[in-house]
This record gives sequence, C-alpha cells and structure tokens, in this order.
Amino acid sequence: MTDFIISEIQSQSGLGLLCLVGLFFYIGAITIGGGLVAITVMHQLLVDRFALISNDLFYNMVAISESTPGPMGINMATYIGTELYGAGGGIVTTAGQVLPSIICIVIIARFFGKFADKAGVKAAFSTLRPAVTGVVAVAAAQVFILALLHLPPSVSDFAHLDAWKNLVIVPNFIFYLVACVLLFKTKIHPLFFVAAGAVFGVIFC
Repeated sequence: MTDFIISEIQSQSGLGLLCLVGLFFYIGAITIGGGLVAITVMHQLLVDRFALISNDLFYNMVAISESTPGPMGINMATYIGTELYGAGGGIVTTAGQVLPSIICIVIIARFFGKFADKAGVKAAFSTLRPAVTGVVAVAAAQVFILALLHLPPSVSDFAHLDAWKNLVIVPNFIFYLVACVLLFKTKIHPLFFVAAGAVFGVIFC
C-alpha cells in the first residue's frame, strides 16, 4: 500500500493528487495543538515515511510558511501541494487540510456546550494538554537542530574531535542568541527578526 501511494503521488496523476489530499485530510484530522504539531506529522509522513520531498526542502518550506501570514500548517499544505502539482494542487491539498477542522468545529459548536462540564470531557482535555505540549516540543527541537547544528551522519562520528568542533553552526547560533535577547528585552516587532533572518541568510549562509 505504501509503495502504491508513493508511486501514484510521484506520477503526477489525478489519482496521485487524490492520495495527497487524503494524506492531508488525515493530517488535519489527527492534528491537535496547532501548526507545529501538524509540521511534526507532515515530516513523519512526507519526509520519513514516503520520501516525497527532501528534509532540507521541507524545513525551507517550514521557514517560509512560518514567515508568511496565516496558520503555518495550512501554509505548508498549500506550499507542498503547489510544489508537487501546481496551483490547483495547492488549492485542493489546503482544502483537505482544513476540512477535518471545519467538520470538528461545526460538531463542537453544536454539542460541546451540553457536555463541557462532564468529568470525562474535563479529564480528556487535561490529558490532551501535556500530550500536545510534547508534540510541539518535538517539532520545535527539530527546527532548532536543523537551523543551528551540523549533525554528523552517524553517532559513531562523535568519537572524532572534529565532529564536536563543527557541531554548532556558529553564525546561525549567534544570530539566534541576539534575536532572542532583543525579542524578549525590547519592543521590536517580530516581523523585523523574520526579515533580518532572511537577509542574514542571504549574506552569511
């Protein structure tokens, strides 16, 4: 089944686009916690499992999706669909991503008020919060590692001193620290740091 999905999506056929929309519908249906959680699931499916796009391209998409207006998960769905199937692909993958949320919100708006005070509902939400926090932390850690660290191909390479010397991407790490300090200590708008990061990357990376 996995090989069939990969071959159909990569064939650029109508059925392949339908498979991709199905993937994004699945991602939208199981994503609880926002864009970073969706990013984690997308990476597991599109990069690790199906190898539809490369790891570097995926995180370039994350950077652009985070830097542009709108929810990051939806931006990613649009970007990936457009990358694989053009503008039409971006439209339908976006629809696949948001449709589960629309269905859930309509149902919740209709019935949640009647059950919000039930002990089981409260217990479910109290358990969801730490679970979602963990998934968000994983996504944040993946972005952090890719942006700031140069990991060797295998764990055994850490036995070599050069692997430790070159572990940190120094210019990126310095920019990250300066941006964090300014972001928390000043009232500079976050958009400035996004633009500065793009300029920094063009000049130094």
